[in-house]
Amino acid sequence: MQERVQAALEKIRPALQADGGDVELVEVTEDGVVRVRLVGACRGCPMSQLTLANGVERVIKEEIPEVVRVEPV
Repeated sequence: MQERVQAALEKIRPALQADGGDVELVEVTEDGVVRVRLVGACRGCPMSQLTLANGVERVIKEEIPEVVRVEPV
């Protein structure tokens, strides 16, 4: 599943990089939890939680339905 999550992140990455940020995959647990780290401009952005929920999590769950949730680390 890790490769599928990485592929989904590649779809999101250009939008984040356009604003000076990025996302790193930290881990995918066996129970379907994806842990990511927002970096660059996204790291301290007040909108990072919105980016995580409405951007990163939405795309990952659309691509990989067995993902239960996406958590920041």
